Amino acid sequence: MKAHVYVTLKTSVLDPQGQTIQNALRKIGFSAVSAVRQGKYFALSLADGLTAETAKAEVERIASEVLTNPVIEDFTYRIEE
Repeated sequence: MKAHVYVTLKTSVLDPQGQTIQNALRKIGFSAVSAVRQGKYFALSLADGLTAETAKAEVERIASEVLTNPVIEDFTYRIEE
């Protein structure tokens, strides 16, 4: 099983790196992009034999306790067999 975890800044948190990327895109001709929010991506390989429920609980715990700062970041994930 593999888990894909995406960590992004909360919408209420200013994202200066995203703004810099947006400005750079505009300067090189990508004017259709109206906003950019940057984040982090983690690929977790999970042990064989985990149930879907156990995998979900483990990934949620890892994401909330280790991979994110819950004050300023949110996470989403997906698990694939």
